[in-house]
Amino acid sequence: MPTSKIVYLGDLRTQATHLQSNETIITDAPVDNNGKGEAFSPTDLAATSLGSCAMTIMGIVAKREGVDFSGSEIEVTKIMSAEAPRRIAKVIVDFTMKTPEALSEEVQAKYVRAAHTCPVSLSLHPDIEQVFNFNWTVA
Repeated sequence: MPTSKIVYLGDLRTQATHLQSNETIITDAPVDNNGKGEAFSPTDLAATSLGSCAMTIMGIVAKREGVDFSGSEIEVTKIMSAEAPRRIAKVIVDFTMKTPEALSEEVQAKYVRAAHTCPVSLSLHPDIEQVFNFNWTVA
C-alpha cells in the first residue's frame, strides 16, 4: 500500500496526504530557490524528519524504561551546500531534554546512541553532516 499521495498545486507548491491518516501537509519552494517560502520546503522536511525520528526512537526507549520526556523540544537548523549541486550539507539538531529527575551520564549516553541510530539518521546520505547537541534539564 502506498504511504502518501502528493499533488502539485502549481506555483512550486505541493500537498502531501498521508494515506493511512488522511493528514495533509503543504510544501513550498524556499525563497532562495524561486519559491515563496510560505511552508516547509522538501529539504526542510528532510531535516525536520531527522529530529522527529531521533526523538521518536528516544521516546520508544524511554517509554520502555518508564522515563517521561514530555515537554522536551528540538530545534533543527538545515544548512544548504554553497556549491552545486543544490543539496543539504549539514543538519544541526539541538535537543532540550526534560526529565522528571536527573539522568546519569551513562543513561544519557544510551539515549544519545538511540538518537543517532534512528532510521532517518541511518538513511541520509553520508555526505550530510549530522550534528546532535543535547541539553539535559530536570522538568
